[in-house]
Amino acid sequence: MTIISPETLHAGIAAALEASSTSPENAQSVAAALTRAEIDGKKGHGLSRVPSYAGQAKSGKVKGFARPEMSLPKPGVLAIDAGHGFAYPAFDLMLEELPKITRDQGIAMAGVYRSHHYGVAGHHVEKAADQGMVALLFGNTPAAMAPWGGKTPLFGTNPIAFAAPIKDQPPLVIDLATSKVARGNIMAASQRGEDIPEGWALDADGNPTTDAKSALGGTMVPLGDAKGAALALMIEVLAAAITGAGFGYQATSFFDAEGDYPNVGQMMMMIDPSAMPMVSGDDFAARMADMAGLITDDGARLPGSGRMAKRQAAEHGIEVNDAAWQAALDLAG
Repeated sequence: MTIISPETLHAGIAAALEASSTSPENAQSVAAALTRAEIDGKKGHGLSRVPSYAGQAKSGKVKGFARPEMSLPKPGVLAIDAGHGFAYPAFDLMLEELPKITRDQGIAMAGVYRSHHYGVAGHHVEKAADQGMVALLFGNTPAAMAPWGGKTPLFGTNPIAFAAPIKDQPPLVIDLATSKVARGNIMAASQRGEDIPEGWALDADGNPTTDAKSALGGTMVPLGDAKGAALALMIEVLAAAITGAGFGYQATSFFDAEGDYPNVGQMMMMIDPSAMPMVSGDDFAARMADMAGLITDDGARLPGSGRMAKRQAAEHGIEVNDAAWQAALDLAG
């Protein structure tokens, strides 16, 4: 392992992408997201993604120079065409424009289509909560999970995330995949040549496996068994059917440079907590602080709270995998 500064990591990732048919603006957006993931310990969505992102930009599977375009088909609806480019610039646009609509309407939604891998879902809703909003985010991913009782992968691991502001504290952030673990964790283990715990995935024959490469060729185990598979189906409806994006079984891999565009979708629902007549934004944040206090006073951990300690520690450097960092430097030239 190597320890480097967040600035060095960001610059290295951006340089690798710029050298791989990606515009400087998009490279900066992607690098910011991957650096934040690495800082927060979400290694499967961080530096390990650089080779696959760069390979897809080089092959044209993701359009590295695409610029997201927005429209307002309804007063409370923001539609964003990611243009088969990276998802992060589309989310930058969403998080700039959707809060404005939400403050006016009380509640609003944004749909992103012709999209790509969007990384740590919790980071996007956290940015909404930083602006005083309550947010729910749904995204579908390439098929990796079978419906409960079935054998064919039809659904992605389809993350769901939620965030809400808390007075005088970082926002509450809840972020989970509908599989037992995010598939990116298995990809990262495969790159490191490490085994995975039993119970995360099945191989291509439907047998439990601890081999990361076999897991990538098989299916993920749903979170909560049938309940996780049902949630994954719900997210396919919200993120793909409503936005016009492709379903998980139609999407191509986020990891391989070959094939057509992934063409996945995401939906964010945003709520102004001052919209109801009995509650102001300050009242809401104060009540959230009361709830958070009860949780921590009971000896429990508030979901997502560990990220702040990791961010403080990162000020002294981030420990990154040597091989993954060297791969990024090699791409940057």
